[in-house]
This record gives sequence, C-alpha cells and structure tokens, in this order.
Amino acid sequence: MKQETNMDVDTSLANTSHPGGPGSNELVPSRYAVQVGDIDVLVVSDGVLPLPTAMLAHNIDPAVRATWLKDMFLPPDAYDWALNVVVVRSGDRTILVDAGLGLDPDLHLPRAGQLIKRLEAAGIDLASVTDVVLTHMHMDHIGGLLVEGVKERLRPDLRIHVAAAEVKFWEAPDFSHVSMPPGFPDALRSTAKRFVKEYRSQLRPFEEEYEVAPGVVVTRTGGHTPGHSVVRVASGGDRLTFAGDLVFAVGFEHPEWYNGFEHDPEESARVRISLLRELAETGGLLVATHLPFPSVGHVAVDGDAFRWVPVFWDY
Repeated sequence: MKQETNMDVDTSLANTSHPGGPGSNELVPSRYAVQVGDIDVLVVSDGVLPLPTAMLAHNIDPAVRATWLKDMFLPPDAYDWALNVVVVRSGDRTILVDAGLGLDPDLHLPRAGQLIKRLEAAGIDLASVTDVVLTHMHMDHIGGLLVEGVKERLRPDLRIHVAAAEVKFWEAPDFSHVSMPPGFPDALRSTAKRFVKEYRSQLRPFEEEYEVAPGVVVTRTGGHTPGHSVVRVASGGDRLTFAGDLVFAVGFEHPEWYNGFEHDPEESARVRISLLRELAETGGLLVATHLPFPSVGHVAVDGDAFRWVPVFWDY
C-alpha cells in the first residue's frame, strides 16, 4: 500500500497548488494522499482546535493524566487537537467524509475551519462532490457545510449519509454523561439543529450500514454519539478505516479513558477497544479526526493495550 504526499501526486484529488493559488503560501502540508487499491483517499487538514487537556480523560486521577501529557511532551493545560477530513474517490463517486468546523467568528478559532480553502488548494471543486458521509453531527464535523456560500456551490443532487440514530439523537440530545467546557453543549445543539434545517432534503439516513460507493462502506458504531459511524475503504486487498472520534491520541495506551465529548463513555471504550483489536489483527490503515495530521498509521498490540505506528511519509 503506497502513501503519497501532495508534493508529487498528480491526481484529481491531490493536484499541487498553482502559484499564488489558495493555500500556496502555507508553510506546512495540509493534505496527504493514500492509494487503497483502486481507490484514491486524500486526508485534508481542517486545522487545529485548542481544547483543555482535561478533555482527554475525566474518569482518572488528574495526576495520572498529567503524567501522560508530560511523557508525551505536551502542555499540561491545553493543546491543539487536529481536525482531519477525508476525501475518497471510488469509481464515479467523490465522497467527502466529514466537513470540519467551519468559520464561526464567535468561536475565536482562527486556526480551524480551513477545509474549504484547502479543498480549493488541492484542486477539488465542491461541485464535484457527489456524496458526504458524516461520522456524527458534532459541530467540528458538519460546520464546513454551513460556511456562507458553500451550499450554493454544492450540486443539488448531493447525498448526505448519516446514521438515522444520529439525526434522531440531535432532536433532543442528552448531555448527562459528557464532560465538556461551559458553552459547548449549547453550541453543539444549535449547530446540529441548523445543519438539519439547512440540509434536511439531502439527508440519506441509514440504519446500521450502507455502501456509499464500491469499496466504501459506512457503519454505525455508536458510543461517541448514538449514531457515530466509521468509514471502511477496501480495494485490491488494501484496507483503510476512517474512525472519526472513536480514537484519540491517548486511546492507544489508555483506551479505557473517557473523552469529555463522549455521550456514552462506557460504550465508546468498548467500541474503541474492539476497533483497535480489529485493526491490529488485519493490519489495515487507520485515520482519525483528532490524531496528529496526517493521522495515517497502523495499530499494534502492546501488552494489554495498543501502540500507534505512524506510516513513513512517502514523498
């Protein structure tokens, strides 16, 4: 399985920026291409979201969490969570998996919400997207489609695939088991409500599993939210799983730690461990929303836990 950066890929999913084009003055790479059999996958960075480190785990002694952060050379109070999105091309379908945070000036997050600009820099026309898959409806996964002017640039027959349980949940969300900073529940609720209002006619809810395109299957896992889903890409013996928010950086060593955004932490831990075991056994690639960009790697078993093995960048 070959991984390629945007530096040498000459495909429709990863054209290098034209001189003076959008994003051409950025100092860090913001997209990374992977070939999965005959399917093109492009990981695109939506930027980073600074969050309190307490969000990493709220069911453990803070001193234990602080030790992990120190061992990882991370700051003790807050650090930047990556925001990764995936574009998949299978046959005649171009599929956007999640849509990033969007641009909300009230959030004061200038380093997030970069997706639309970076899709343009990659030469991806929004009108070419045939399908959107939402792993779930937290605002950092749907906000990009709420950016002013984006809806008008999307094709009118765009299909947005999301678990029926997810749509149902956001009608009256339960935040009784989360541990979020103040203001987040209200922001999540209002963004999801606005999204459904804007895109209701294009939603294509599925129950448990749906094949979006040949070799591209979305499966509901639950846990993080009731309708949280993962996307599995398979072709020619190669495998890649986009895990959404099932796996965080701390989740390999401590899959039992509860993330503050999880609506059912116990179920999230169970599903996370099951997915990591599956990936360790199959050797398939893993990509996740909040793993450091480009977040492409493998999972290995490490005693009673797991180990993250990032791919060697292929230039």
